[in-house]
Amino acid sequence: MDTVDTDVLVVGAGPAGLTAAALLAREGVDALTVTKYPGTAHSPRAHITNQRTMEVFRDLGMEEAVRAVATPNELMGANVWATSFAAPELARLATWGTAQERLSDYAAASPSEMCNIPQHVLEPVILDRALELGADIRFSSELVAISQDAERVEAVIRHRDTGEETRVRARYAIGADGGRSTVAEQLGFVFDGESGLGAAANVWLEADLTAYTAHRPVTLYWMCRPGNDYWVGSGTWICVKPWTEWVLLFMYDPAEEPDLSEDAVRERARVTIGDDAVDIRIKAVSTWQINHVVAREYRRGRAFLAGDAAHRHPPANGLGTNTSIQDSYNLCWKLAAVLRGEAGEALLDSYDAERQPVGRQVVDRAMQSVRDMAPLSAAFGFRPDQTAEEGWAALEELSGPTEAGRRRRAELASAVELQNYQFNAHGVELGQHYASGAVLDDGSARPVPDRDPELFHRPTTHPGATVPHARLQTGTRALSTLDLCGGGRFTVLTGIGGEAWCTAAEEVGAELGLRVESAVIGAGRTYLDVYGDWAHRREVDEDGCVLVRPDGHVAWRSPAATDDPVASLRHALTHTLARAGRPVPVGG
Repeated sequence: MDTVDTDVLVVGAGPAGLTAAALLAREGVDALTVTKYPGTAHSPRAHITNQRTMEVFRDLGMEEAVRAVATPNELMGANVWATSFAAPELARLATWGTAQERLSDYAAASPSEMCNIPQHVLEPVILDRALELGADIRFSSELVAISQDAERVEAVIRHRDTGEETRVRARYAIGADGGRSTVAEQLGFVFDGESGLGAAANVWLEADLTAYTAHRPVTLYWMCRPGNDYWVGSGTWICVKPWTEWVLLFMYDPAEEPDLSEDAVRERARVTIGDDAVDIRIKAVSTWQINHVVAREYRRGRAFLAGDAAHRHPPANGLGTNTSIQDSYNLCWKLAAVLRGEAGEALLDSYDAERQPVGRQVVDRAMQSVRDMAPLSAAFGFRPDQTAEEGWAALEELSGPTEAGRRRRAELASAVELQNYQFNAHGVELGQHYASGAVLDDGSARPVPDRDPELFHRPTTHPGATVPHARLQTGTRALSTLDLCGGGRFTVLTGIGGEAWCTAAEEVGAELGLRVESAVIGAGRTYLDVYGDWAHRREVDEDGCVLVRPDGHVAWRSPAATDDPVASLRHALTHTLARAGRPVPVGG
């Protein structure tokens, strides 16, 4: 058996694993990524890509490549509820930041727009970027055994075509191998929650529905018909390619096996379209289950979990792939820093401290969003034991000029409004605020939200938050404060009178063997705060500074200039990087 030595073994090449491969390759880390599958995803699966994930892609230099093959935000539109595409609408909700009253919130929060990109389209883009950066990714290579001791992780990888086995010895391992994670199982990770809470089927199909959709561009069309009380109704149509390719998702009772024959699923599609003239071509049918599970800890020894290996939940809120990619973004800069000798081993503990609470929040939010669908069925007048005739009569009453009709319409309006917590939860998508050893708190209180923190993002430079987006100008180029950060390096942002922070960044960076960039923002400087965005959002004086980690989160800030900026910045960096004692230069 051949033996391969590497610094990091990444198991799994889905969104989390491929992102990890790309990030580690960019940092020059010797890493090996393996997956049992012969290639990237072969079906749509996840599709909503939020602003924070697009910011990760922006940092990786692939945002435009993603946008080129995605459905843009303006075509994500709304959610429509109806009994069929051809029938009158029952309700509509503007979603994913496209409502007139929300457009400015999303634009002000990030330079990157949400988009709709199915997983089988997204994964090849991430793969291409990872390979461009020099990643070593091996398909049809299945993890069959993994163990660890205090010094290393040891794994056995079997090539699924040849049966040949390879022993891999790594300093660390990332389990990004999905909901049935071999890494999690064999290394003893413990999970909280429940599995098998519901059963669902995905029908991937082609059907030209342009006549019913082009005038109301939407990502999700919810077809709710009498006799069906499941939370997604008779079938949810998910746009894969406007307006000809779709996934039809429906729930079923796991105690009663559904008819998933091509004729049966085509008939379900035909009924929910409501137009027998539309040609339907079935591409694939698959089943899955609803889980509400999160790992109790994301780190055990030298192994880490990321993506679905760590958190498993319903697709509500579209947070699955986004959270998975952001897991890797948090972890990989830390691994690189430790492997280069720039940080202490304790830095890696912050991955669990920061991402596990996010995973739990996401799992809980998604499950609550599932429960929040129930008032829609009630407002439509549907219940499990009713006949089709009773259901249609209930719908007829919904539009009637009666007291019962008025009451039901008010109930429906409230039920639709509640769906904002699933489809416009901007604060959930962008509001991760870390508390760990990799953040040096400045003693100030976190800002009190003035609006619902799940629905609205509140930008802040409070340590642990993501650095706020602010529009800047340099020469003829427009850019964001986010463009000054990332790239695997720490960044000091300061303003007029704060130039000493830039000198300190250079000096402390050399002392610690780190890449610490700096930027002065203000009138007459390289980066102009042309709209005053940064002045409104920096929350420190012009001569203060904000220290930003490689993942865009604020590590520390100084409200104003200090007598010894070198000592202040040294303390902040050594704390963040878990550098014990007085810092010493790193060779190489």
